[in-house]
Amino acid sequence: MPTKEKQVQAMFDTIAPTYDLMNRVMTLGQDQRWRQFVVKKALKCLSGTGARALDLATGTGDIAALMAHSVPGAEIVGGDFAPNMLEQAKNRFPGLGILWKECDANQLPFGDNHFDAVTFGYLLRNVTDVDGVLSEVHRVLKPGGIVVCLDTTPPRNGMMRPLIALHFKLVIPLLGKLLARDRSAYQYLTDSTMDFIEADRLKAHFEEAGFEQTSYRTFMFHTIAVHWGVKAH
Repeated sequence: MPTKEKQVQAMFDTIAPTYDLMNRVMTLGQDQRWRQFVVKKALKCLSGTGARALDLATGTGDIAALMAHSVPGAEIVGGDFAPNMLEQAKNRFPGLGILWKECDANQLPFGDNHFDAVTFGYLLRNVTDVDGVLSEVHRVLKPGGIVVCLDTTPPRNGMMRPLIALHFKLVIPLLGKLLARDRSAYQYLTDSTMDFIEADRLKAHFEEAGFEQTSYRTFMFHTIAVHWGVKAH
């Protein structure tokens, strides 16, 4: 695992107990709506019993749980490289039959053409090799399978950008200090948003990885983007 990923892994293990609270506060409660949108897209390739879905960077398990509720009988795997996050997920969603698995997105422990859908939230901005991770996701998807990605995206130039940048620079780290007792972790998360790949360019990365029918939708003043694409038959 590259050095950056090891550092991020340690950070997420540290903030795991307060992760959900910070998400709700930072996004004004909108984060669940975005996850529901992700699952709605993924459901196009999940058809009940026998369907297989992988939620990477599952964190505390929201997307995986939504899929389990939406597709009874499907095989749902929630994967994350932070053990404490997976522990939170197990405790939050017992009895849904989800397989919680520690795994590295750079080298997925699954065979080729295994899943009908792969989802992930806030994964790509935290990896060193975006193209390598997308290649791995493409490998484990079945032909005709769908990938759906929820992540931050740098705000567009315009009147709102300075206000959004100020919010990222001052407000979110302060909330991190007050609620999570970890200002530095949330300073990293805001910095990684501003430095991440813009939505149009990220769409091109999905296409370069071999995905077709790619598109995306933005939310929250264009600071959140959901991308999707299909693996060719």
